[in-house]
Amino acid sequence: MRYLISRRITQVGIIALYILAHVYGVKMLEGNLSSSVLFGSIPLSDPFAMMQMFFAGSIITMDVFIGALIITIFYGLLGGRMFCSWVCPMNIVTDAANLLRRKLGISAIQKRVYMSRNIRYWILGLSLVLSFLMGLTAFELVSPISILHRGLVFGMGFGFAVVLIIFFFDLLVHENGWCGYVCPLGGFYSLIGRYSLLRVEHDAEKCTECMECKVVCPEKEVLFMIGKSSEMVKMGACTNCARCIEVCEDDALNFSIRNYIK
Repeated sequence: MRYLISRRITQVGIIALYILAHVYGVKMLEGNLSSSVLFGSIPLSDPFAMMQMFFAGSIITMDVFIGALIITIFYGLLGGRMFCSWVCPMNIVTDAANLLRRKLGISAIQKRVYMSRNIRYWILGLSLVLSFLMGLTAFELVSPISILHRGLVFGMGFGFAVVLIIFFFDLLVHENGWCGYVCPLGGFYSLIGRYSLLRVEHDAEKCTECMECKVVCPEKEVLFMIGKSSEMVKMGACTNCARCIEVCEDDALNFSIRNYIK
């Protein structure tokens, strides 16, 4: 549970820093997940939000560009979708839905609701097209991530209904439906993290093929090597949540640094 506890501390801690800045003026981290300032001087910007601004015809200021570059490099090294499991507040909501489903033995109807994981990339592209046509940052207007973050920091209003919809969607309709299939921000970060250094590595000699890792993994296809070979996760879709590492009693899965020389 060490990684799960670390993720929750990180997620709650980031929200707490935003609240401290807004309520008490302790400006270690101020702004929101789309555009922030760290320690009053370091800009941090969501590169996907910046792309929407660019397509919408907005002027990209230097601080926004630098902030987006910092975030791109950071997640490019650590794994883009690490944002999803270590920072994004919606992850707590969807994890809660998955936990409740397992505890209550609820069976989602996903076998009758086919969804391709490529949907998130189509929505990503559509967000940019709509931003261009509307002159607005299309996804940012309706993003449940932004809605939840603003609600936690500034007070939750009707946006709570959006959060509930996603919770029940993941609980009753499709396991990991929002994060794994729909969210364009997750799709964007999976592209950023495609060649990241930090990876989960599998040791086939230790593996007993119990498949517990695939039960808990939110992106099961990234563990393609289980039962086959010793190698690292290659796909950018991996969230580096370390669930697979935590449940592996064989110690066959661990974090490692990608070797590009091989």
